[in-house]
Amino acid sequence: MAPDKFKGTLTGLEAANAISAGVRDWAPDAQVRHVVVADGGEGTVEAVLAAGADAVATTVQGPLGDQVTAGWAVLGSMAVIELSAASGLQLLRPSDSTARYAHTFGSGQLIRAALDRGINRIVIGVGGSASTDGGTGLLRALGARFLDSSGGEVELGGAELVRLAKVDLSGLDPRLRGATLTVICDVAAPLLGFDGATAAFSTQKGASRDTQEVLEDGLATLAAVIDHATGRDIASLSWGGAAGGTAGGLHGVLGAGFVSGIDFIAELAGLAEHLAWADLVITGEGSFDRQSLQGKAPLGVVERAVASGVPAVVVAGRIQMAPEQMRLIGVSAWASAEETAPRPHEAIGPSPAYWVRQATRRALHAFDWSGTGAAVTPLGGIPVKRTTTTDGV
Repeated sequence: MAPDKFKGTLTGLEAANAISAGVRDWAPDAQVRHVVVADGGEGTVEAVLAAGADAVATTVQGPLGDQVTAGWAVLGSMAVIELSAASGLQLLRPSDSTARYAHTFGSGQLIRAALDRGINRIVIGVGGSASTDGGTGLLRALGARFLDSSGGEVELGGAELVRLAKVDLSGLDPRLRGATLTVICDVAAPLLGFDGATAAFSTQKGASRDTQEVLEDGLATLAAVIDHATGRDIASLSWGGAAGGTAGGLHGVLGAGFVSGIDFIAELAGLAEHLAWADLVITGEGSFDRQSLQGKAPLGVVERAVASGVPAVVVAGRIQMAPEQMRLIGVSAWASAEETAPRPHEAIGPSPAYWVRQATRRALHAFDWSGTGAAVTPLGGIPVKRTTTTDGV
């Protein structure tokens, strides 16, 4: 069982437990292992904790300056931080105003907290950001100063970057010189342009068309200022647009490197060793759709399973890909909670785990076990029966 979170309904571990229950319904003697996966967004810390890390919580500024308590993980000399825990979209109600003024300052405070513990390897998962500030809030929390033409500091938020004229890095926390920063994410989006941070993601953050123009101009200004200060061209960086440009800002100012989120988690969790043991791997997420093909964790699991010669099954909240697409990427069988529940909306509440469990049975019933040599004794995998209600549905 190697699922990502089912966003808004189940954590990765809860999803793994629900899928596992469905497997044991279908084949009581099956041996199962859980490997929680993630791609750099929400659920990354949970996946690291499942791999044996210790949990830490720190109170920091949220994306609009209010106080939030953000969880992160420590594994040996490494800290793993989710930007979304302090600066995530789930922490506010998106509007045009929040799109302009949300920031990442609290995420920088989490990095400082890691440095305070003597940690010198910091991994930052940058999915799920509420802001388009190019990481300037985060960098300001670490001592950088972003100045306008008169030498005053520009305000927090992406919309203020149009006033930016200079960055002063002399006050950066000196401990950063001895630290290694790695950005993990699932979006190889550039900073600017049609596929960039503003065009691709600011609408879901509440930005109007006018605000999008301001945010794009601000990021372009930031890129020019950083290039002048450090010689790093974040506008040409493939991953620079992730998390509202935070990935680009971290690279441009601090020299942070980039790693695919699923590559990082797969190695940390020992996914290759688990696949070598398994007859079958089941992965999934809340919505398995075209975005899943852009580096999301379940696709990474499927690709590794196919490469290892292990059949892969997808169980998701909903599946929005044609059967031909599913087979093309190597999925052997699939089912969704949405198609298993009596009505689609019932799949997300009040008992989402139940419908994921039933979808797992449905997927295993559809899977062709001939030739796998799997040491299981299935009960028959009877398909889920639809419930007839008083209104005839």
